[in-house]
Amino acid sequence: MTLLDKRVDDVCIVGIWGMGGLGKTTIARVIYDQISWQFEGSSFLVDVRENSENGRMTTLQKQLLCELLDLTNCNIWNVHEGIKIIRSRLCHKKVFLVIDDVVELKQLEYLVGNRDWFGSGSKVLITSRDKHLLKTHGVDKVFELGKLNFDESRLLFCMKAFKSHDPMESYECLSKLLIEYADGLPLALIVLGSFLYDKNVEEWESALERLKSDSKDKILNVLKISFDGLQKKEKKIFLDVACFFKGKKRDYVVKILEGCDFNPVIGIRILIDKSLVSIENNKLWMHDLLQEMGRQIVMRESEKLGKRNRLWKEEDICRVLSEKTGCKAVEAIYMTSRSKVTNRENVYTLVLC
Repeated sequence: MTLLDKRVDDVCIVGIWGMGGLGKTTIARVIYDQISWQFEGSSFLVDVRENSENGRMTTLQKQLLCELLDLTNCNIWNVHEGIKIIRSRLCHKKVFLVIDDVVELKQLEYLVGNRDWFGSGSKVLITSRDKHLLKTHGVDKVFELGKLNFDESRLLFCMKAFKSHDPMESYECLSKLLIEYADGLPLALIVLGSFLYDKNVEEWESALERLKSDSKDKILNVLKISFDGLQKKEKKIFLDVACFFKGKKRDYVVKILEGCDFNPVIGIRILIDKSLVSIENNKLWMHDLLQEMGRQIVMRESEKLGKRNRLWKEEDICRVLSEKTGCKAVEAIYMTSRSKVTNRENVYTLVLC
């Protein structure tokens, strides 16, 4: 990527655009790891969309300032104060900043409003599914990510399914059919390949038949194949991460799930090995398509909120409690709220197991 094409003294803003699952975040991370050392400060803000939806923009502003200025703590009471601090403290500093998964213009306005916020030679990389948003913000260039071609898909799938560049001879035809089903989406190829690793031909055939039987949402069905192959406890851990714990510290999640006798240490390791979750900065993460799949699994249990095993939306929780419609099906409730006085986030967790 020609991120550094402009004159070294220019502030350069570049966008990476493409549908979910194409690897925008992965590419941004590779670039970050390769060039961040060249700057006075660097920061990688993960999953801006979700943090913004949960009212945590000030948390992202704090992270940005702490990482770029090498601070242990930074008090910001509201987003407008955060803008002033970012602009005044970074305007003479050469920094590299990655803003991942942006869905609204205001998210960029709060974090990287104008070029004069940053010192000479600074670079900003933004990933988004919205090309118009990137252009509206005035990025210097938009790089479009497309789906993988068959040869690229084959290589990625085989590296996960066989730990090799090529499939085993007896799996050649099945591999071709499954690769075509993943439709060039890297996430689907990785998850499907990881699931099929070390499985016999009959199991591969069964997986393919299941995919063919329901084609309403091709990609989510590919991802769900891996979920269906989990043991009961691993399924519960996956759903808990999807509904409650994405972005939470691993030790915090392990402590809660140990109380449910889920054996979370080995369970999380299994999910990592199957490419369903990852650990970054000691926090649990999963792709937003996998999170969407997990939440859909919960919501499809019943149209009635009180008969779903997990509740995470504040309005749903309030409705169930006020109408007293909850039943034994509810296993866990997780709700966050932000204090108007301290601007701190309060977390309420009720795990019934």
